[in-house]
Amino acid sequence: RFDESSEAATVAKARLHLHRGEHEEAQTMCVTLMRVSPDNQEASMILADLMMQKSEWDAAIYHFQQLLEKKPANFSALAKLLQLLKRAGRLTDAPRFVKQAEKASARAAHEPAMRYCKGVHAWYLNKPHDALKTLNHARRDAEWGERAVQLMVTIYLNPENETNWDDLELAENAPDPLPDSVFAAEKLLRELPPSPRQQVLACYTLMAYKTQQHIEKAASALLELLKVEREYVPALVCLSQAYLMLKQAPKARNHLKRVAKMTFNAEVADEFERGWLLLADVYIVSGKYDLAEELCRRCLTFNKSCAKAWEFLGVVKEKEMSYKDAASHYESAWVFENEASAAVGYKLSFNYLKANKYVDAIDVCHKVLKQYPDYPKIRKDVLEKARQALRP
Repeated sequence: RFDESSEAATVAKARLHLHRGEHEEAQTMCVTLMRVSPDNQEASMILADLMMQKSEWDAAIYHFQQLLEKKPANFSALAKLLQLLKRAGRLTDAPRFVKQAEKASARAAHEPAMRYCKGVHAWYLNKPHDALKTLNHARRDAEWGERAVQLMVTIYLNPENETNWDDLELAENAPDPLPDSVFAAEKLLRELPPSPRQQVLACYTLMAYKTQQHIEKAASALLELLKVEREYVPALVCLSQAYLMLKQAPKARNHLKRVAKMTFNAEVADEFERGWLLLADVYIVSGKYDLAEELCRRCLTFNKSCAKAWEFLGVVKEKEMSYKDAASHYESAWVFENEASAAVGYKLSFNYLKANKYVDAIDVCHKVLKQYPDYPKIRKDVLEKARQALRP
């Protein structure tokens, strides 16, 4: 029987309500529990997920800021706050809380939990190398290690957060030698205990070989997993990517449409977002711009910092030859990529050029070339033309 006085049982029941989409019941249980036990971590986390489901960013952020004001080294609260700030488009508020946590005690800066939080922050700022270096210090920890390793594998396999898999040319044989990133991901995977998440990451690693044989092996493993975990969004999204890589877009589209119809769940928010973006990309390729835009707007409802959604909105406007609107969307993508993506910088400067904003185009070109000196395309296509246009 359900025991009202047991905090663990109350939390478990609230999480069950959350999974079923019974938000009011989950919220009531958490609020009641926190009146009796204000420091209950689990109830706090569930409340944050509930607010995230409803895109009530400010309320959720305020809740975690209060927790961190009382106890700056509450690393679970800090990790959740970083996620919330990113999704609210307010990452510029994050450094203050990271610094407060580091100064909380003499040992705080070297705690694995602190390293994990800093690694996540670096990843959100589009600094994959810094993220990997910092997360590496957390990967042996009993509490934070598994999360750190999962994120490291994700970064190694897709540091650019790529979604454009249908243009890929598959290789006949596995690359020899294996790229460092794939080798590192395989090594890290061996540190993870078996779980559905670990199985999905293993499939992404197989797909990184970019041969038909490896991708087909991943697809059949995912189909087996989906027989057991029928609604497991990470597996559905990974399988869709496999089908796109195998040039089987209709199959990918069917699985992605299934994901798009499912109720958003904050616990796998990144996978939902990835699925919506893959489907938006499929729609852009087939010229269904209105459907693509709708999915991008949905991404931005749940994550205002989603650079890829802003970028795709720019792509749609560019295809419609609305260069001014395209530039405006690419501007947002450039900001949320922390001005560190050569591809987005190129698209932004090119659309500035098309919209006759020559000085802005030149400015972005300089920023890109400073970080990527061997990116000649932007010099030839944009910089020289913008300079030419400014000459009397």
